[in-house]
Amino acid sequence: MKRAVKKKKRRTESGGPGGLRLTIADLVILSLLAERPMHGYDVNATLEDRKIRDWAAVSRPQIYYSLDKLTELGFIRVTMEGSPSAGPERRVLDTTESGRQRLADALEDAHWTTTQVHQPFLTWLALSWQARPKTFQKQLRQRHKFLEQKLAEEQSTLEEVLKEVGHPYHEAVWMLKLAIAQMELELKWLEGIERESPKRAPAQTRRRD
Repeated sequence: MKRAVKKKKRRTESGGPGGLRLTIADLVILSLLAERPMHGYDVNATLEDRKIRDWAAVSRPQIYYSLDKLTELGFIRVTMEGSPSAGPERRVLDTTESGRQRLADALEDAHWTTTQVHQPFLTWLALSWQARPKTFQKQLRQRHKFLEQKLAEEQSTLEEVLKEVGHPYHEAVWMLKLAIAQMELELKWLEGIERESPKRAPAQTRRRD
């Protein structure tokens, strides 16, 4: 006799058309499944192959949580090719018309263009006056080295993407060009800080209580 499992009612967040705001992981997965039906393993492999985690935080556990959530909401469905007994790794899933409409609605939300991301390095810089004397220069060098490595990787990826898509008018190309431009700008900014760091000093005026 199968044990009945009581499903918990999912809490939905307010905001966006339809009163439901999906997470970044949900939207990324919906988008991938809108391209073609996939199973959970395939979704994870695609995230890695396309380096999607460079611009969207989607962990492996989030994939299966989102797949269950989106299925429950009716935004994706198990296709005829899949078998429920195969488990979450091998169930082939596809978007529904409702799911495609919800994805399109979510992409109209204003928060995409107005939300400001707080970079950990800027937080560190703001707090760095409390670091040990040699830490400041050490961290600047580490950041510089990291950016140079990432810049080389992104430039290589851009060449591969251009070969794959066959033209420069593609969202992946635009995203990579932005990432490259940001890294090049930050490297110049870091070089300026490194030159100016010997003159580093506390503020000359302090706010009064």
